[in-house]
Amino acid sequence: MQPISSLLDIASNYKAIFCDVWGVVHNGVSPFQHSIDALIAARKCGLKIVLVTNAPRPFQSVVDQLGDIGVDLECYDAIVTSGDVTRGLIEKAAPKILHIGSAKEAILYDGLNVVLVSEAEAETIVCTGLYNDEVETPADYMDLLARLKNRNIPMICANPDIMVERGDRMIWCGGAIARDYAALGGATSMAGKPHRHIYEAAHKMANTLTGGSLAKADILAIGDGLFTDIKGASDYGIDALYVAGGVHIHEYLAHGEIDEAAMRAFVSGYNFAPVASMARLA
Repeated sequence: MQPISSLLDIASNYKAIFCDVWGVVHNGVSPFQHSIDALIAARKCGLKIVLVTNAPRPFQSVVDQLGDIGVDLECYDAIVTSGDVTRGLIEKAAPKILHIGSAKEAILYDGLNVVLVSEAEAETIVCTGLYNDEVETPADYMDLLARLKNRNIPMICANPDIMVERGDRMIWCGGAIARDYAALGGATSMAGKPHRHIYEAAHKMANTLTGGSLAKADILAIGDGLFTDIKGASDYGIDALYVAGGVHIHEYLAHGEIDEAAMRAFVSGYNFAPVASMARLA
């Protein structure tokens, strides 16, 4: 894992970038201008930038969100979301759906032949997150999950992330609910990072953008989530750049700074190794 100071130090090795969004491009409240500048610079060098996000919504809502918080739309060429890929799983599931997540994420079902029902009527669970991630934790869902497991209702999770940054604090995501449901023995499926489906969709998009057929060696993934972004890239067979100042920073923060040795020890404890690391994308 090579420490680098600029994305341009390694960008010439690739033709396309699959870049995480939440935690790399923004924190849910404000954009990271250093990251945006880096992606714009990479685009000027000829790379195609596909933002690959576990957002549990169709891509247009992510485009709108990025614009709302001030992300320069010149920093990417296309967006692939977990929500878009998850819609394919929903189309194959029983249509009576218990939605676990915020009401704004019900946009996920637009145009699909499904109906949102109560717990008692549910044939499928779709989890996009917590109902209120400002105040709730996964522990608040254990009784509900136990009842659903007793009925053997399968769950589709539209956001495999466990936690993300929102401003200066961490919030729970749908992946935590799916994790707990699977621990109870519940049938759980998901299509976002680190799972292969979203990388296949991003690769197809990158091929369209380049007008060719990109080899995996031509693609660099960028992310701050070791168990989503980095594991997913490793499983798919592409290189990854680890943004150490993201979701895992408290694992190796010392006196307000990243302890490089502790960070390396943390990352090396797993069998998916990034090729390079930066504190923040720049």
